[in-house]
Amino acid sequence: MNALTSFHTDIKTILEQARGKARSAVNAAMVEAYWLIGQRIVEEEQQGQQKALYGKRLMEDLSAALTTDFGKGFSYANLYNCRQFYLTFPEQGILYTACRELSWSHLRLIMRVDSPQALDYYCKEAREQNWTVRQLERNIKTQSFHRLLSTQAAQSETPGASDHLEFIKDPYVLEFLQLPELGQLKENKLEQAIIDELQKFLLEMGKGFSFVARQMRISTETSHFYLDLVFYNYLLKCFVIIDLKTGKLSHQDIGQMDMYVRMFDDLKRGEDDNPTIGIILCDSKDETIVKYSVIKENPQLFASKYQRILPTEDELIAEIEREKRLIEGLA
Repeated sequence: MNALTSFHTDIKTILEQARGKARSAVNAAMVEAYWLIGQRIVEEEQQGQQKALYGKRLMEDLSAALTTDFGKGFSYANLYNCRQFYLTFPEQGILYTACRELSWSHLRLIMRVDSPQALDYYCKEAREQNWTVRQLERNIKTQSFHRLLSTQAAQSETPGASDHLEFIKDPYVLEFLQLPELGQLKENKLEQAIIDELQKFLLEMGKGFSFVARQMRISTETSHFYLDLVFYNYLLKCFVIIDLKTGKLSHQDIGQMDMYVRMFDDLKRGEDDNPTIGIILCDSKDETIVKYSVIKENPQLFASKYQRILPTEDELIAEIEREKRLIEGLA
């Protein structure tokens, strides 16, 4: 019976791998076909004297003809997406580099992104981090790329920070914790909510993070200290300490985190580990306090806000721009 079970498992694995390869091959072929359809539509449109009107009529007529030939899947909207796909990736070489292993559902979301840099980011991260369509949609909706840029703007003048700026966001969006929108929040409640939704929190943190401990104790000869959350980033090869603050950021909070990072490096950091990073995750912060604190001179310390609810894209963009203007005004 055991031999039969092992035999059955082997055959099942072979079939599942074959089906996976077949799905990947079909996806790659269809993505290429959609790009070629978009290319051909654009070429045909360029022959028309009144491009906008001609292009709309052209795709409507083509949609009707293809639906007769092939059935569903060739609506005007889908043909418009093919056209946009070609215009977004006009060179076939770039298409293969950026879009390999991404499904058509992924690509339809990415095509809506507003800049070439963001386009490259979402293509690369979706592919390398194996994001589902839902994860990609949330990262685009929460402006993940622009939140990383916000951190880079804040730390651009800090020596040595460039190696890990692409890993730190500001703000973090924690709507999945289902915290109350208003009112004072206890830090232990925030910590417990993060532990309860740890997988989602790790996805929001970004690539390379793994959970190590909560309330980790570090001790000196005379005192004990407890770190709210400790992670390890295997890409940066360093520990990341998170201190949770449900009130406004203060100089005392920054000084405490500076002490935690120094103590952790002295007591816990391994020989092969890079210097520890400390992130103060706070409900609100004053950029003036940040500017005139040790954060400004220490590339291992960060202060990031968190948002309890999922803002609209416009609200989030406005918040990011507001932070950037504050930083520029203080610079």
